[in-house]
Amino acid sequence: MSRDWFGCTAHEISDALRSGAVTAREVAQSCLDRIDAVDGRVQAYVEVWRDEALRQADAADARIQAGTAGPLTGVPVSLKDVLCTQTGATTCCSRILEGYRSPFDATVVRRLQEAGAVFLGKVNMDEFAMGSTTENSARQVTRNPWDLERVPGGSSGGSAASVAADETAISIGSDTGGSIRQPAAFCGCVGMKPTYGRVSRYGLVAFASSLDQIGPLAKDVRDCATTLNVICGRDPHDSTSADVPVPDFTEALTGDVGDLRIGLPRECFTEDLSDVVRGPVIQAARTLEDRGATLVDVDLPLLRYAVATYYIICTAEASANLARFDGVRYGYRDPDAKNVQDMYVLSKSRGFGPEVQRRIVLGTYVLSSGYYDAYYLKAQRVRRLIRDDYARAFASCDAILMPVTPSPAYRLGEMLDDPLQMYLADIYTIGVNLAGLPAISVPCGKSSAGLPIGMQLVGKAFDEATILRAAHAYELHAGIALGRPALAG
Repeated sequence: MSRDWFGCTAHEISDALRSGAVTAREVAQSCLDRIDAVDGRVQAYVEVWRDEALRQADAADARIQAGTAGPLTGVPVSLKDVLCTQTGATTCCSRILEGYRSPFDATVVRRLQEAGAVFLGKVNMDEFAMGSTTENSARQVTRNPWDLERVPGGSSGGSAASVAADETAISIGSDTGGSIRQPAAFCGCVGMKPTYGRVSRYGLVAFASSLDQIGPLAKDVRDCATTLNVICGRDPHDSTSADVPVPDFTEALTGDVGDLRIGLPRECFTEDLSDVVRGPVIQAARTLEDRGATLVDVDLPLLRYAVATYYIICTAEASANLARFDGVRYGYRDPDAKNVQDMYVLSKSRGFGPEVQRRIVLGTYVLSSGYYDAYYLKAQRVRRLIRDDYARAFASCDAILMPVTPSPAYRLGEMLDDPLQMYLADIYTIGVNLAGLPAISVPCGKSSAGLPIGMQLVGKAFDEATILRAAHAYELHAGIALGRPALAG
């Protein structure tokens, strides 16, 4: 084999496949060999579908030979374990769904299949997508490829780690409060959260239904744009998917930002932001300014209420969504149950991990009689005000540039005993979900310890094209070369 295909971008792989320089089977085998070589240390995958991946690769080669290749034909993809698939198990990395096999594929999975993607397997996540470190998985602890003693972020930590460790070209994750963008920032890859409703949630196991959104993690912006072309669009199976035309997002990647106004929120550059992140993020803004963009100051005054608002709404929705896992119809049923009450209590208390239990209890509390108006209803009103904040900011700019996280990746175990501190670290990402807006995380530098740092571009609803254009222009002109993690070799 002439090169390490596992380290290539999706568009590099596609070009090579179409030119005949490599076969899809060779690409898939290269990635599978890579997984064998490094995943024992990274632990990104919870299932590797070797036989299925090679079968799909052979089918991709046949499509290429027949001239019927799709936009992702032969491209290796990993899937977060929150997406329903007929192949393998769908467990949300929870004991309560151990061994569960879905009778159907999620819409996103089906669309990727139709585009010719080769699925390598399922990747790790925080249980039911609740967490920011991937340490809340019932399966294993995923490690950051840049420093194996640090977290990859979460809840899509397995997705980000699989891309950063060159174990796949693209991964599909989900983002409820930053769960694509934060691990992308921690692991030095590109992560995109589309507008709420842009991508069907059919087959995504729900955490918080009004906040969840599926999106790609990839090695560069072009791969994110190509993946969005495939997965976006109205789906009759999902009543919340929007009937909005899907443009060819790759056409937005012109490298030109001369007509864009980029907003910098004053509230995002306070003393709460570490200097190690502030410098590269500000420099990213200057790079876009050097390319012709206009920088303007904007205000998001209600950002300080976003964490409280988010953790009321998301826990309330989680308590309702997770009520279905009762040990009756499917999933874990505790063998020690002596009666129906035991079955419910033991199955849930032993099937769910501590973080999931915490959020179910919090959500049940804020929805309970006497507290609904004081907490949940008030949070929904503040949510609307936060959305209005963004609308006012966008009156004077086309995109908003801000940090993704207050600091680079932290050490394993550092946040486990302090969940409140972990929640507060979501301050820059959760407002986007509350407002239903698109946002992308792009690497913008490294810390002195060699840890990746990400910057975030937020766009108007259904205007993914603008932030992809700005992100791609930054990527082209910033000269940021993170290199590869030390485990690469």
